[in-house]
Amino acid sequence: MKRILIDYKKLDRQVAALLIDSYPYGYGDEDIITLKKPSGEIVEAVEVRTEEAVYLVKISKSLSNFISNFEENIEKELDKKLEGEMALSSEENTEPSPDFESDQDQENDELI
Repeated sequence: MKRILIDYKKLDRQVAALLIDSYPYGYGDEDIITLKKPSGEIVEAVEVRTEEAVYLVKISKSLSNFISNFEENIEKELDKKLEGEMALSSEENTEPSPDFESDQDQENDELI
């Protein structure tokens, strides 16, 4: 199984959702894995497992904020998406169908 060291910003949505499911209330000291890169740099990460790989997500202050604000951000994204869909559907409903004759067309026909 592959082990992938990755920043949370580069996670796809599915793995990000698994991260949130794994640590819904944040992570503790017991969840942290400490790694030493070949360059000597020490990296701390939390583990997220999928069928294909084990993701080691780098810990940072912004990761903590990401976890705590995830649901709020998703709700905002969904609201924006729904507003966009509603705007598109209302535009579709305002266009007359080709089979529809308006009152103005009928008046023009009577004048001819």
